Amino acid sequence: MIGTASLQSKTPRSILFMCGMNAIRSPMAEALAKAVLPKGTYVASAGVRHGERDPFVDVVLDEVGLTIGRHQPRTLEELEDDYFDIIVTLAPEAHHVALELTRSMAVDVVYWPTPDPTVATGTREQIVAAYRAVRDHLATLIANRLVADGRRKGG
Repeated sequence: MIGTASLQSKTPRSILFMCGMNAIRSPMAEALAKAVLPKGTYVASAGVRHGERDPFVDVVLDEVGLTIGRHQPRTLEELEDDYFDIIVTLAPEAHHVALELTRSMAVDVVYWPTPDPTVATGTREQIVAAYRAVRDHLATLIANRLVADGRRKGG
């Protein structure tokens, strides 16, 4: 595993975010990372299995001026590129798959446990609040662990 200190001193050139179905957590992380990382940084996302696009992702990203555009959930096999400096996994299933796939590769795999907002129940506002919490959690992790010191806003 790559250490936090080395990530803070140098922004990776290519990052893959992985979750179960590439429908919520990983595309959200991809959009957030693209907004704050240097323009030359390649950022992608993928899932272990096929998923369906989740409209609540659009709602909470729009609140912060971001979008996943025409993103459609994709699996690892559907990625255009297969080399990354770092793979950030957001769900246990994705972490196990990433470790298995990279056993003989020089790639760092890190696990950022991230809640699944689809388990939220209640009113629409309560459900959206769960998605906001995931968005804010990911934004904080990206700012603290992937953005090099010189690029970090406010500090």
